[in-house]
Order: sequence, then C-alpha cells, then structure tokens
Amino acid sequence: MKAATLAVILSGTLTLGAPVSAYSQQAAAAPSPTLEQRVAGLEAYIANTDPERGLKGANGAVPTGLTMDTVGTPGPGHNGWMMTAAALVLFMTLPGLALSYGGLVRRKNVLSVLAQCFGIAGMVTILWWAVGYSLVFAPGKPWLGDLRYAMLHNVGGAPNTHYCFWVSQSVYAMFELMFAIITPAIIIGATAERMRFAAVLSFVALWMFLVYFPITHMVWGSDGAMNGANNGKALIKAVDFAGGLVVHMASGWSSLIICMLLGRRLNYGREKMPPHSMVLCMVGTAMMWVGWYGFNAGSALGSDMIAANAFLTTTLSAAVGSSAWAFAEFIDTRHSSVLGFCSGAIGGLVIIAPACGYVSASSAILLGLLGGIVPYFAVVKLKAMLGYDDALDAFGVHAIGGTLGVLLTGILARTEINPRLAVHLSGIVGRTLWIEQLKAIFVTIAIAVIGTFVAGIIVKVFVGLRPSQDLESMGLDLTDHGEEGYIL
Repeated sequence: MKAATLAVILSGTLTLGAPVSAYSQQAAAAPSPTLEQRVAGLEAYIANTDPERGLKGANGAVPTGLTMDTVGTPGPGHNGWMMTAAALVLFMTLPGLALSYGGLVRRKNVLSVLAQCFGIAGMVTILWWAVGYSLVFAPGKPWLGDLRYAMLHNVGGAPNTHYCFWVSQSVYAMFELMFAIITPAIIIGATAERMRFAAVLSFVALWMFLVYFPITHMVWGSDGAMNGANNGKALIKAVDFAGGLVVHMASGWSSLIICMLLGRRLNYGREKMPPHSMVLCMVGTAMMWVGWYGFNAGSALGSDMIAANAFLTTTLSAAVGSSAWAFAEFIDTRHSSVLGFCSGAIGGLVIIAPACGYVSASSAILLGLLGGIVPYFAVVKLKAMLGYDDALDAFGVHAIGGTLGVLLTGILARTEINPRLAVHLSGIVGRTLWIEQLKAIFVTIAIAVIGTFVAGIIVKVFVGLRPSQDLESMGLDLTDHGEEGYIL
C-alpha cells in the first residue's frame, strides 16, 4: 500500500508492519481520516485492490500527509496465503515432479531425475538471489529489468506496489522463485535417461538467462512488452494469469529443441522402455495437482475473489482433463491406464494455467476437455509420426497444452470474471484479445527455440551433453551419482 496506509486509515496514528521510527512522525502529522476513508481503506484490503483509492476525498485528491510514495503495508491474510502458495508451488517440484518423472523412467535412472530436480532447485535459487529476481521484476526495458534488486537488495517486508499492495516483496520474490524452479525442471522430462548431470545444470544456467528471464519480464514485468493486463504501454497486450507463456510454453517448446539436439535414447524404438513405477508416478502427479492450487490461485497475489475463481477453474479443468485423456485412450486402445489419468490431469492443469483467473466454470470444463484430448493425440500420434524422443512427453503435454491454453484464454477471458482486465484491455477482451495472444505465442516460441538451441550448442561444445554408450547403458544413477535407487 502506498503511504502511511491502512493503519492511518484505521487508526490515524501508525502504519502496520513498519518500524515506528519510520512512520510515526508522518502518521502523527497526518490529518485524521474520515470514517468513510477508513471503511474504504479496509474494503481495499479485503478486495485486494489499490488502497490509495480509499484515501481519496470527494474531489479525487489524496489528503496531504496520507501517502508515502511507494511504501506499502503487508496485510497478514494476504501475506499468509502467499507464503502458503509459495510452499505449494515448491511442493509441485519437490517432491511432486521429481516423483512423477522418477516413476516414469527406468529403474536405473530414477535417482538421476531426483538429483536433477534438487540440483535445479538449488542453482536457480542462487541465480534468483543474485540477479534473476531483479532482471525479471525490476523496471528496466520492455524485454528485461535492471539490477536494482540484485542480491535481493531492498527486498524486504514492504510490498512492491507494482505487483501487489498487501504482500511483502520478500514473500512475492519467494513465490516467483518457485515458478523459476519448476519451469526448467519440466524440461528434464524430455532429456531423461540420457543427459549428464553436469550438462543439465550447465544448460539450465544458460537457459535461465537466454529464455526464462526475458520471457517472464516481458509477460509479468511491470513494464514488460507483453504484459497487457498491467502495462498500458505494452507492445503486445497479452494476458497470462499463471504461466501458460512463462512456464509451459517456454519449457515445452524448449523441450522439443533440446531432445532433438540430444538425439534418441539408446535402442529407442527397438526395445520397450516402460515406467518402472506407476505408483510413484501417480503419487507425484497427485502432489502436483495439490501444489497447482498455489501455482494458479496464488497468482491472484492475494486471497480474494479472483483467487477463489482460479481455485474453482483449476479443479474443474484438472478433473475433466484426467477423465478426457482416459476416455480417449479407451476409445483408441480399449483400456484406460493410470498413466493416462495422470497425464490427463496434468494436461488439464497446464491448459487452465493462463486462463484460470479470467474464465468461467463452464469455460474451465471446455478447457479441461481439450487439455485431455489434444495433448493425448500429440503424445500418442504426433510423436510417433515425427520420431523425436521426448522421453516423458514434456513437449506433448506442456507445449501443446500450454499453447492451446494461451490462445483460448484470448477467446474465453471475460471482464465480469476478472474486472482488472478492464483497466487496460476493455476494448479487446471478448473481441480481439486472441490476436494479441497469438502474437505472444509467436514471440515466446521464437525466444524458447533460439535460446534453447544456443544454450544446447554451447553446452555440447564445452561440457558435452551425453555420456558414452556404455555409461548410458549402465544408467545415470551409477555413472553420475554413484548410487542406486533400489538395492535388491
């Protein structure tokens, strides 16, 4: 909140969440707010909206002494929900994605997947602290932020009011970190069982700078070139509520490029490579579904009605997606597998991510149906037709589902579901927003493809992407980590 805010509104004396020495003199000097202003300020907190509106008098001006530039006040309810949401998003990767992917590989490679998820979590956290958060969420250029928040400088308890009025910037930075962790971790689904641990970490480090940081700033940065929801000067007025462009398209299209650079696994197509534990896969997938509530509902950046809508639409799309995939599989093969239910749930969650805070329950049902059926045919038919070895179907589920979700968001989004769309996009929501979405899709694919190719070639030349054939046959658990997942 901007100013000697809610506490000044409510008490006229002290700003909550701030040192007394910082605000007490200003609060004491400030004119006493009216009852109307106090109620308006409390309503702004409950509705998770700009508190300064509640301070304005009849003439539209903010009373002298009631504002303090960009200093905000964290609210305990919104802060508490966002800390919970951040933990849920981390839960999606560790242990959710790790167990889901780990169950899908062969027994000799299960630990390699777990290690890669842990390694990515640690390295991305360091990058995020050093420069990542700043490059993404500091103002700068339309395609990248500056370094004012490097090493999380001045990222403390006060909110960053470019993004949220009632959540501490430290909490917001950690919430967004969890997105930065899971996005490259998705890519290892395409490279599983044949990419060296050192190569994975080297590739991800380069990929974050070449792909993730630029795309995320462009879509979610306050002055980002594709942040149509919050930047009135955006060059492309696209919307992405919870990561269709940023997470699923960026990782999914990158997955296709890096798996093609790697080449197929040894004996791919000549011998069966079934999952070694569908039990682990199912448990991990269920954890991801639970964690996805933080991913989607948390992207409202507060515990408000938009978060509630995202919670609703996420549930519907995931459930329908799971059933739709299993039904398509039954029609095609006469059986519905546990892998099909798991894949469909993820497909439903992926396709709803960019739309969950913008669309109705009925639209979520439609999205879930498409999220189960379209990725099914991409995984089963398209992959066989083109012959690429996307080991765990990161491209088929995340790229195809994410791209479709981003496009359909432009068609299905409504201002009556999310009034904030009317701030900058009232003239195009329900009309031509889908064109802006299409522009953002092309830009995201271009950045992901080019950035991944460059990062992959650099790692291939200087580090090496794959182990020798003998080591790959032995399994990455022993060759990279010197241990086995199961001792029989």
